[in-house]
Amino acid sequence: ALGFGNCPICVAKTQYSLTDDQTKLGAPTDFEVTVRNLKISAGAGFIVALTGEIMTMPGLPKVPAAERIDVDETGKISGLF
Repeated sequence: ALGFGNCPICVAKTQYSLTDDQTKLGAPTDFEVTVRNLKISAGAGFIVALTGEIMTMPGLPKVPAAERIDVDETGKISGLF
């Protein structure tokens, strides 16, 4: 399992339902969840199960790169990659 066999699992799903189908509102009964992909978040130490049409957003480090960007009095931009 490449060392990820004991990682906790986070399920990324619609906010509208316990299922992966946003049209089944709330907490329906007798349903199946289809996992379309698994994503390893090695740094965070967990696995994300992606369901339905959900899209994830990237996490930010403690100090985002945007905090290093600056514009001086002449309009010169520094701190870009």
